[in-house]
Order: sequence, then structure tokens, then C-alpha cells
Amino acid sequence: MADNSSTTTINPYEVLKIIHNPDDTLTRNYPIPDTLSSDDPNSNDILLNPQNKTWIRIFRPTTTKLQDDDFTVTKKFPLIIYFHGGGFILCSAFSTVFHDFCKSMATHLSALVLSVEYRLAPENRLPAAYNDATDALNWVRDQALDAINGEKWLRDYADFSKCFIMGCSAGGNIAYHAGLRALEFELEPVLKISGLILNQPFFGGVERTGSELRLVNDKVLPIVMSDMMWGLALPIGADRDHFYCNPIVEIDGGTINGEKLGLMIRRCLLIGSNEDPLIDRQIEFGKMLEGKGVKVVSWIDEECYHGIVHFDQKKAEELFVVVKDFIFSTEDEP
Repeated sequence: MADNSSTTTINPYEVLKIIHNPDDTLTRNYPIPDTLSSDDPNSNDILLNPQNKTWIRIFRPTTTKLQDDDFTVTKKFPLIIYFHGGGFILCSAFSTVFHDFCKSMATHLSALVLSVEYRLAPENRLPAAYNDATDALNWVRDQALDAINGEKWLRDYADFSKCFIMGCSAGGNIAYHAGLRALEFELEPVLKISGLILNQPFFGGVERTGSELRLVNDKVLPIVMSDMMWGLALPIGADRDHFYCNPIVEIDGGTINGEKLGLMIRRCLLIGSNEDPLIDRQIEFGKMLEGKGVKVVSWIDEECYHGIVHFDQKKAEELFVVVKDFIFSTEDEP
């Protein structure tokens, strides 16, 4: 399939107001406001790795029963370990757009949401973000093991037998790779990963798909922007058929044993939209998972653009309904 991205006049560096410096760092000039956890009594920040400057922001449901000094609640909530989007190069767990999304999700789903502040590329190219995701999983397991001195909100509220790994866009890619690693770190039976929730996951490849060509000049994620993000995120010298970007190409080529995929990932909720340039890749990805024994639940919206749930509250609430059904369903439990 031909690459016609050269026909576009879009300059992704100008759109995102970033400068790629000779030392492989970015100057980020796009105004992205943050929210302090001190401004929200239902969120709390935990330092994950001082050396890497990574954090976890915990959100608990906003209800009258959960006040700062009231830890008498007996109900346990499922855990969602969440990874934000931004093409691996922008935003953080503290960005207001993701803070508000996670806060709303915690309340709508009656869940504890742990939003991970991972390292960005190109200063820290992949697999740095995957390593940070692994750190987060191991930290949650350690909390489950420490019933006396563990983080209070998790100790009092968390159902460690019902944990989900979730991400949007680049965060969906990170969530997938975190799921692949989960079996390696002996999380169970202390921490049970019950499924993945991937909202418009960010995958790519050298060969163009039909949806990428159809939406080549998409206003949110045109091909040239996607290519630029992957160029900044992947290891130096890697192309878009690297396993980090294109999980289809190397799934049985030695990078991961395809027969074990169904053991690593039991269930997956895959969310996409026909107006997202990545939709064809997401559909192909879902078929690959099913072929390896993963129970996939797909929800495809006809109209949504990439990342819409962070800017349209109505669409976010529609998403929460689908996610809640997936989390509390027992139909597909192994």
C-alpha cells in the first residue's frame, strides 16, 4: 500500500509546538495545565521511583461516604491501573485533562484508579515507559502484601483480586505491553490482573492501512503526526514494524511466544471508532488477540475522533458504561 503522507501540508512539530533538539530532547511549548492533588481531596500522589521521577496518582470515588478522615467503609473497589495518552511524548498523569477523566471514572465506576506518571520520550525512549508500567504493577503487588503498612487507600478500599490495566492511545499501547509482562513478575495470587481495557490504543506499522489513508489529514491524529511520535518514541534506528509499535509483525517471530499470549491476557475490552485513523490497526489487533485465545470484547463507535472521551463528557460517560459492564461482568471470567 503506497505511502501518500507526503501529500499533506501539516507540520506536526508546529501543531504540537515542540522542537526536537540535537541532544534528542524536546522543547515543549504547548500549554498543558496540571492539577495538584492538594486541590482534590479524592486524589493522592505517591512517589513510585525517585530516580526516574515517576509517580502514581490515586483516585477514589467521590461520594459522601468517603471523607478524608472516614476509613470505615467496608466495601472493596476494583483497581484500575491507568496510563495516559500523549503519543509517548506529551502530557502527564497530572495533566488536568487526564486528572479530570480519572476522577470522573473512579466515581462512575465505583473503582480505585491509579494513574501512572511514566517517563516521556525522546528523553527516555521505549521501553522506558514499559519499565515504569512494570514498576507500577510491582508496587501495587507490594501494597497487597503489606496489610499493615501499605498505602492506606489501597489497604482499606482495594479489591486486589479484581485489577484491570487500562490506557488511552499511547497509554493503551503501554497497557498492552504491561499486560504482556504481568506473567513474568509473579503478581498472582496476591494481585490478579482480570483484564485489559484499551481505548483507541496507539499502534502503527510501515505499511499504511485503509483507515490511515482515508483519514490521512485527520484533524486530531494525521499520519505525519503519528509517524513523528513513533520516530521520537522508538529506539534509535527502529522502524514502525518494531514490536513496540506493530504487535502483529513479530508476535510469532521470537519476540513473544504467541501460544502464551492468552495466559498473559485473559480478557480485553477493545474500544475504537470508525473516525480514528488507527481503527483498522485496532481491529486487526483484536483479531490477533482472539486468535491467540484472548477473550475480546469490542466496542466500536461510528463517529468519535481519536481521544474524544477527554473532551466530550457525554462520550466519556458512554465509555464508562461500557467499561463498568466489562469490569463487573462474570460471563467471561476464566
